[in-house]
Parts: sequence; C-alpha cells; structure tokens
Amino acid sequence: MLEVSDLAFGFPGRTIGRGISFALGAGEVMCVLGPNGGGKTTLFRTVLGLLEKHSGSITLEGRPIERLSRTEIAKLIGYVPQGHSGYFAYTVRDFVLMGRTAHVGIFSSPSKKDHEVAARVIASLDMAHLSERPVTEISGGERQLALVARALAQEPRLLLLDEPTANLDFGNQVRVLERICALARTGIAILFSSHDPDHAFLCAQRALLLAEGRALEIGAPRDVIRADTLQRLYGVSVQVLPLAGGGHTCLPAIGH
Repeated sequence: MLEVSDLAFGFPGRTIGRGISFALGAGEVMCVLGPNGGGKTTLFRTVLGLLEKHSGSITLEGRPIERLSRTEIAKLIGYVPQGHSGYFAYTVRDFVLMGRTAHVGIFSSPSKKDHEVAARVIASLDMAHLSERPVTEISGGERQLALVARALAQEPRLLLLDEPTANLDFGNQVRVLERICALARTGIAILFSSHDPDHAFLCAQRALLLAEGRALEIGAPRDVIRADTLQRLYGVSVQVLPLAGGGHTCLPAIGH
C-alpha cells in the first residue's frame, strides 16, 4: 500500500530528516514514536504530498506520490492532523460529511450514500448525540474524535493519524485505539504517531522510533521499545515491564 524508501524530508532549504525507509501493507498498523520536534508531523505531511520530499521515494499502491492528483491522494489516504480549532460553526454531522468531498463531483451535492457513510462513522465513535452540535461548542477531545470521523468518512485505504489521542480522556483514548485495531482488521493500513509507547504495544505490529529526523530503530514493538531506546528518545529512565498474556507496558523510573 505505502512504500517509503531512503526518504529525506523537511522544508524548502532545510532538511530535518533523512534515511527513512519502511513499507506498510493492507491491514498493518505502525506507530511512530518520538519527542516533540523529532520530525513526526513533517514526515506525515511529506507522505501526504503536502511537503515536497528532498530525496528518496514515496509510492502509494506502486505509484509515485508526485504523480497522483490531490483528489487521487484524498481517495487513498485519510488524515487526522495533530490539532484543530473550530473556526466555523459547522455541525458535527456536516463537519464529518466534508470527508466525502473527494467522492463528490464539483457541481454535485452529497448523495444518500455520503450521508449514510457519515452517519455510520459518527455512530461507530459513539458521537451520535453530538451530530447537531456546532464543532465550535464541543470539547477539544470531542473535536479530535470528529476529526477521526471525518477522515474515516473518506473510506481511505491508508489512514494517517498524527497523535490521534492527544487531548482525549482515558476512555476516549481507548475508543480511538480500539477503532484503529478494528479498522486494520478490515484491511486499512494505518500509520499513527503517539507520545505513549504503550499505544504501540496495544495496537501496532511495528514501531518506528524517530529521533531528530532519523530512524533510531524500526521493528516489532517488543523488540525496539526498550529502556535504552526510550532513554535515547526522551532522555528519561523508563522500565519496560512484561504483562500477563504476553504484553508489555512502560513505567517511568521516577526517583523518590
């Protein structure tokens, strides 16, 4: 679905990351971990074609990203940005319906199917009670869920989520992570970033540890998320503890 090879990325005149390579197939989930300023968002925007790559290649379903139109990319990739402020008082229903834009003709109105898709994804995130509320009047966490719903309304093959659990309470974090796992089971490839290594353990097959624009390690979470790699990423001491059933969790080693 997605293949990134020896990618260098950044902004015009300034490269901030290089040497990034990975492939992501249908139904796979990969979590990108790294500190603030480590290049996660810039990497995502480059994969989306919003920033021009400096070198290397990005292909979607075997086609170079630069040869795809914005409409073609929008039909393949759903994107949830890191944060969003509601500037216009669209209802949550209409906000989510905007995710169908790539499927609606220039002079056409949303069809019955478009409305059905929007309603279905709203219900899947337990947001039906917010459908008629303006996005300017809901909480930051609820707005983040609306962003996830809007991306899902695109019915993408690949979903990019930049810190999708930011500003969410514990319950809503769990709901979003459960939804990520459920979507992967339907065949959608998912690339998401997080500041919580436990999220990679919970729902990712692979983790990319990104530090100063370079891949520190990439592989199965149990193999690459270790006390030494987390120390290098975040500069803090962390214990990685096994759990009953084969899972793992991270516990900061805070002195008393």
